[in-house]
Amino acid sequence: MSALRRRTTVVLVVSQVLGGLGIAIGVALAAVLAERVSGSPALSGLAPTATVAGTALLSAPLAALMTSRGRRAGLVAAYLIGALGAGLVVLGAVAENFPLLLAGMAGFGAGASANLQARFAAADLAEPERRGRAISLVVWATTVGAVLGPNVAAPAGRTVSGLGIPAEAGPFLWAAGVFLISAVVVQLLLRPDPLLTARALAPGDHRAEGRSLRAGAAAVRASPMARLAVVTAAVSHTAMVGIMSMTPLALSHHGAGIELIGLVISGHIAGMYAFSPVMGWLTDRVGRLAVIGLATGLLSVSALLAGTAGPSHTQVAIGLFLLGLGWSAGVVAASALLTESVPPSARAAAQGLSDLVMNAAAGVGGVMAGLIVAQAGYGSLNLAGALLLLPMAALAVRRAGGRSGGARTDPSG
Repeated sequence: MSALRRRTTVVLVVSQVLGGLGIAIGVALAAVLAERVSGSPALSGLAPTATVAGTALLSAPLAALMTSRGRRAGLVAAYLIGALGAGLVVLGAVAENFPLLLAGMAGFGAGASANLQARFAAADLAEPERRGRAISLVVWATTVGAVLGPNVAAPAGRTVSGLGIPAEAGPFLWAAGVFLISAVVVQLLLRPDPLLTARALAPGDHRAEGRSLRAGAAAVRASPMARLAVVTAAVSHTAMVGIMSMTPLALSHHGAGIELIGLVISGHIAGMYAFSPVMGWLTDRVGRLAVIGLATGLLSVSALLAGTAGPSHTQVAIGLFLLGLGWSAGVVAASALLTESVPPSARAAAQGLSDLVMNAAAGVGGVMAGLIVAQAGYGSLNLAGALLLLPMAALAVRRAGGRSGGARTDPSG
């Protein structure tokens, strides 16, 4: 089992690096490409919105595929859909067809869905006391792609200059190739399948009807800890997306240039991914609930700092870095808690449901963030983000109050 765990983790890390690279390459110029094809700056935001919507909508069918066929089938399908979506983006750019481009961006979101689901695959065979670290290692691997992707976008654009493809669409052609390589890596090397192996080793009822999405939803409803995990993932992701998406605009209104904005966002991404192994270690060491409390504190402080920064670019940068750390703590702890709070037979379905709720909430949050900033300002957006944390904090306190024993004997409390 130790050798199998190591092999599974290595394959997932490699696929995560590749998948994260493909996503970051494309996302770097998505809004720019959308503005070029649509001819309207007002419509440029629809491209990243379509990607988030695609990630959310594809979470449920991909989870259904994993529950019936295993992680390998679901991840391969996600990467193939992502590659197809990237190809449609290129076709939409060449034909200057904006609806086709948006359809491609929605399919492109499957690549993000694959990267999200990979963290759960890392937990399938992990020992309970090391589950948080297994999840966090796969999350950390996204750092490589997130850093390299934007820097590869420009060279990718230059490689298509003689092919009649707009330079802004070149990164998506590269992303399609990277997603295809990721699919091949998972198909050939993720053997035996971690979810099917874990299911075979676990005692209990493994009938097919117990693995449906309906059964996953029922498992979440039946477990207070699972409900807390789903709420934590959704709230952490929504608060992060809403505040982060509007920060470049707020910085520009206070005189920040593109270079400074890029530096602030890079620091935010570092907070999200680079320190996830620390969050995984804490999740295993002091408990899932304690790290959810840490996430609440970090996200609250980040909203306070960013929301009251005014013209202080340094204070905004610190706030955005803490926002990334809070997201990392919330997602890693929630993923570990959800995995161990539902029966193995319903695990993949419950995890897919969590990702669906998380991405759908973030999509709505991203839209609402723009409206809040337009009507009330960036400070009000951060206040709304802080208020959004209250249900998560209340549930965590309630669950902690209902448990007995210390964190040293029970990783979840």
